[in-house]
Amino acid sequence: MSIHRRRFVAAVGAGAVASTAGCGGVGGTEGGSSDGDGGAGVAGETLTLTTTTSTYDTGLLDAIHPDFEAMYDVSVDAVAQGTGAALESARNGDTDVVIVHARGLEDEFMRDGYGVNRRDIMFNDFVVVGPESDPAGIEGVGSATEALTAVADGEAPFVSRGDNSGTHAKELNLWEAADAEPGGDWYQETGTGMGEALNIANQQGAYALSDRGTFVSQRSEVDLAILVQGPIEDGPEILANPYGVVAVNPGIHDDVNYDLAMAYIGWITSPAAQDAIADYQTNGEQLFYPEAVSADPDFQQYVPEGWSGNSTAE
Repeated sequence: MSIHRRRFVAAVGAGAVASTAGCGGVGGTEGGSSDGDGGAGVAGETLTLTTTTSTYDTGLLDAIHPDFEAMYDVSVDAVAQGTGAALESARNGDTDVVIVHARGLEDEFMRDGYGVNRRDIMFNDFVVVGPESDPAGIEGVGSATEALTAVADGEAPFVSRGDNSGTHAKELNLWEAADAEPGGDWYQETGTGMGEALNIANQQGAYALSDRGTFVSQRSEVDLAILVQGPIEDGPEILANPYGVVAVNPGIHDDVNYDLAMAYIGWITSPAAQDAIADYQTNGEQLFYPEAVSADPDFQQYVPEGWSGNSTAE
């Protein structure tokens, strides 16, 4: 699906959105609180959300979660992990719901039966950042793979997260598409979150792949520049970065808080929460673009690619 700023449907569609998410009544108040009964019998409970580091480190969740907590009289325990680690926590039943951004890993998670009721929630994009001196000469290159090929050919310093996160998965896909083999003294895997990887790239005058949101939130703290743009600024579509939310399957882990997970999915895909995502800014810049409420929804979001209906969890 092409990445672009979508027009939101009128609030009259909120009931249909909530019903699709499996949670009637969610989003019924525009940013307001309910009477505290929780609507689904969840008042006083805690939702464990395992989320990719970018949604946590940018401050987005701290900004929008108070509305959900007040609406249902609950609390949210947000645990930041790379996408791979977040999905592994979910496979182990250690979380109720996940927000991640690597569709291939999400599809595998769902095909194996561990996840249900996936929804698109928002997007931003990936960008290639590096020192303003740009020793590999990639600034303004219209192809992300050409940019990485130039980095590899020149053995310019490159910092990788190396943590099986959504960003790391995208980076590996780009190296493969570029037919380049990262490695050697010029290539460093940090095993860290995006923020720390950017700090290391800054210290070493190195290139890195970053999600736009985390880079924008840290731009004032690093001497790095965006050298290859993603599709939000008319860069290559391969750098699109969609985020999804998935409930852990209670049929496999019967101790997960499925009712509250579905309340959360209904809330974060409601028009009010989507507007809050759109309004969230750092240093005057929008970090994430909502995608759940659309006049032209992508129905493939609900099922993994290649799903045959007979997959079971191992």
